[in-house]
Amino acid sequence: MLIAALSDTHLPRGARRLPEALLDSLRGADLILHVGDFSAVSVLEELRALGPPVQGVHGNADEPALQSLLPESLVVEVEDVRIGLVHIPGPAAGREDRLVRRFPACDAVLFGHTHLPVVERVGDVWLLNPGSPTERRRGPFHSFLLLHVEARAIRPELVRLS
Repeated sequence: MLIAALSDTHLPRGARRLPEALLDSLRGADLILHVGDFSAVSVLEELRALGPPVQGVHGNADEPALQSLLPESLVVEVEDVRIGLVHIPGPAAGREDRLVRRFPACDAVLFGHTHLPVVERVGDVWLLNPGSPTERRRGPFHSFLLLHVEARAIRPELVRLS
């Protein structure tokens, strides 16, 4: 199974849109996960129109209508793998242990908010932040994640867009 994960799209904003390379990957995925700060319901609808199912959580910059549609946190189970989703990971100090504790029995925790891509292991758990495909802020580049899931294992791939 192939999961495309993204965060912090912050759309619509001016002429900015989702990069074509990202859209191609999203269309080819089996599942799309978004970890918040879509900004508008129209972005969720745009993702749903691509074909694969979309699951996600709301972020702090999402409009109230979107916050009422999506939970603050979520656990998704695919191919016997459990992935926890949350937008705001909390302060950097103690973040890794806090996220692992918040999502017990998860194989990965996917978070956003910082715009900084993260692909690291804490014990047996992947901590993953896709960065942002549209607004890198302090991030080194625009990015998203592909999660290859097979035989109860996750192989994350950070995709640089710029």
